[in-house]
Amino acid sequence: MKLFSRSEKPSWAVSLIPFIFLIATLFFVIRIFGSDALSGASQVALLLSAGVTVAISMIFYRIPWKDFEDAIVDNISSVGSAIIILLLIGAVSGSWMVSGVVPTMIYYGMKVIFPSIFLFATCIICALVSLMTGSSWTTIATVGVALVGIGTAQGYEPGWIAGAIISGAYFGDKVSPLSDTTVLASSSAGTPLFAHIRYMMLTTVPSFCIALVVFLIVSLCHKTPDMATISDFSNDLKNTFNISPWLLLVPVLTGVLIARKVPAVVTLFIAAVLAGVFALIFQPHIIFSIATESSVDNFSGLSFESGFKGLLLTYYDKTAVPTGNEALNELVATRGMTGMLNTVFLIFCAVTFGGTLVGSGMLQSLTDLLTRYISRRVSIVGSTVGTGIFANMITGDQYLSIILTSSLYKKLFKDRGYESRLLSRSVEDSATVVSVLIPWNSCGMTQATVLKVATVEYLPYCLFNLISPVMSIAMAALGYKIIRKNPPETQKID
Repeated sequence: MKLFSRSEKPSWAVSLIPFIFLIATLFFVIRIFGSDALSGASQVALLLSAGVTVAISMIFYRIPWKDFEDAIVDNISSVGSAIIILLLIGAVSGSWMVSGVVPTMIYYGMKVIFPSIFLFATCIICALVSLMTGSSWTTIATVGVALVGIGTAQGYEPGWIAGAIISGAYFGDKVSPLSDTTVLASSSAGTPLFAHIRYMMLTTVPSFCIALVVFLIVSLCHKTPDMATISDFSNDLKNTFNISPWLLLVPVLTGVLIARKVPAVVTLFIAAVLAGVFALIFQPHIIFSIATESSVDNFSGLSFESGFKGLLLTYYDKTAVPTGNEALNELVATRGMTGMLNTVFLIFCAVTFGGTLVGSGMLQSLTDLLTRYISRRVSIVGSTVGTGIFANMITGDQYLSIILTSSLYKKLFKDRGYESRLLSRSVEDSATVVSVLIPWNSCGMTQATVLKVATVEYLPYCLFNLISPVMSIAMAALGYKIIRKNPPETQKID
């Protein structure tokens, strides 16, 4: 049998060629660019892979360009709302930080750090910060770095400290509507954002609770300590921002909107506007410094012009507020809406690649191959989880792993009668959390560098990240709240 036969669509063997090309290209991209691969090189790799897909299909299978164009347009339109959400996330992240909402959460969170519960408290603090910021990377690179110093001073092993930090940061990232990976996983699978988050709680919360219990037991068995570093960090926060319990109204009201199932775009828009108002009330000196690019010490009153300019810059541009503490400076620095552009760039390129796979029929060929061997609930979820982990190993990037895994299994879940939220949850339980455990993955390389703890050293202690994939498969085996609609008559009902 010839590899390039004139059939209706490419065979599964031919359909693997674009993926192999993408993997090989990404290998060199990550090797050359490292953690900067997402700044453009990975996106170009996706477009080149799309070009390979189109070339094979048009030359050997006579598939017209119109088919690719229609598929690409359909894919891009399907992520339109996700793009808006990502931009709003940038606005919320900036405004929540500058307004003092996140600093207030950190400040009060720091009060619960005692040596006897250090790992337990560290995991919770990182979870809260990551939940509020929507970024595990930011949490690890800022609060995480400070906690490593504190934990080391208290005699904790670096692996345990890093494990607690990463477990908390990735839990908060997964359940935060501000997280780009959460938005990407839900949109790639075609699941409403908040529906995805609520459904994910069924596996995420038990995994997190198990991790917390272990961290608490280890902490209680540990002794001796020093609270100077944490005190300095808290004082620097208080000296820079007007810390007030009133600022907690912003996350509380946002939580109410989420609970009432208000659309994500509306919720995030209100959260950003509300934080902007609180910024003008509680942090006028910081708004002034952003608008005038001067020190907060030079604050001489907030005029309409400087307030308006500072607020807009907070929403869309990078901001930096000097605190006198290097780690804290990194934490309070924000990227705004412009900080989301690389992710938007990635999404556009990824859906273009996905569109060419759909237009060529290659994605259908691979899905048909999977369909022959996967029919039951546990095997479907297990294969999705396994693919998410494997994709992280071969592509070296969590974003690409999320997109590729979702694209590969989307039709299979639909054909088997399972809800899209089961797919998005399975993808998050694997592709998102496992990325940081792989030494050559962009996440693993970054966090090992930031925390100064080798990936293989902290891997055994990232309890949440290790438990999540197992919990996802276990929940599938139990069948708890897994609904199957209109299953094919030829398939067995689980």
